[in-house]
Amino acid sequence: MHLADKKEVPVHRHSIWYYFGGMTLFLFAVQVATGILLLLYYRPSSENAFESVQFIITEVKFGWLIRSIHSWSANLMIATLFIHMFSVFFLRAYYPPREITWLSGAFLLIIVICFGFSGYLLPWNKLAFFATKVGTEIAGVVPIVGRPILRFLRGGDDVTGATLTRFFGFHVAVLPATATVFIAIHVALVQLHGMHVPKKYEHNYQRMKFFPNFVLRDLIGWILAIGVLAALAALFPWELGEKADAFAPAPAGIKPEWYFLFMFQTLKWIPAKILGMDGEVLGIMAFNAIALLLFIVPFIDRDPENRRRHLIFNICGVFALAYMVVMTIVGYVAK
Repeated sequence: MHLADKKEVPVHRHSIWYYFGGMTLFLFAVQVATGILLLLYYRPSSENAFESVQFIITEVKFGWLIRSIHSWSANLMIATLFIHMFSVFFLRAYYPPREITWLSGAFLLIIVICFGFSGYLLPWNKLAFFATKVGTEIAGVVPIVGRPILRFLRGGDDVTGATLTRFFGFHVAVLPATATVFIAIHVALVQLHGMHVPKKYEHNYQRMKFFPNFVLRDLIGWILAIGVLAALAALFPWELGEKADAFAPAPAGIKPEWYFLFMFQTLKWIPAKILGMDGEVLGIMAFNAIALLLFIVPFIDRDPENRRRHLIFNICGVFALAYMVVMTIVGYVAK
């Protein structure tokens, strides 16, 4: 507590963005708490998964509410993490000595998206089944390593009960353990280096005490988040749909979750052949290259005085953000 009393947080025009990191951590805690409650009744097999979720919704007291909060908080957690990453990018909070802090955050973004992808299949409904089939097929077209990745994800050549069991293991054991390690590293590094101050404010900014001032403001945000989650869960309860049937035709207009929509829509629009090469493969490789760039950003932009590079990175960031938003909207409205 003595260290918390001494710790201070910068106060400037962009301080609002500091709160999204704590909000993401809070939503992760909600995920853990509600996930543990759901585990008490969930049965991870193709024969029982759908029925166990149905039992949670219809028979368990407040089961429908806990499941809806779990699903809504998962989506909000991904949204706040994207906002946090883009705010860190535009504020240049990855400059030395914060490169490893950025890397740990980038790994957490990948882990959280994997959380969403693995958890989506667990209710074993029709939409999740075919979305998982499409998603793993996309991974399978990557040259050389694609087929082994597909078999690793599915636990075989097709999406079956083995896939469900495997995704369950990822979702409740592997990913939470990995996320906990990276969260501990990320939080420790933030505490070590403190909050980043944008260059134009570094010589003229105020400070507030981390405890109790900043913590209480964070707490207000968490209380508001609980209210938003409760409202969303009550007004728009998460639907279960129909049980998965491997022999049934895929639903018309099937689409992935919103955080994959911009990639999905891009791959739909890419021509089948580009310069004699498979267009889908090129698209997937391009997204992999962009993901790699995300990790090396702090090592190619290290000079706060380089205004030309600063402008280039700003333009790239604005374009990436606008592209993701526009293509997500197009993906929703397109048939």
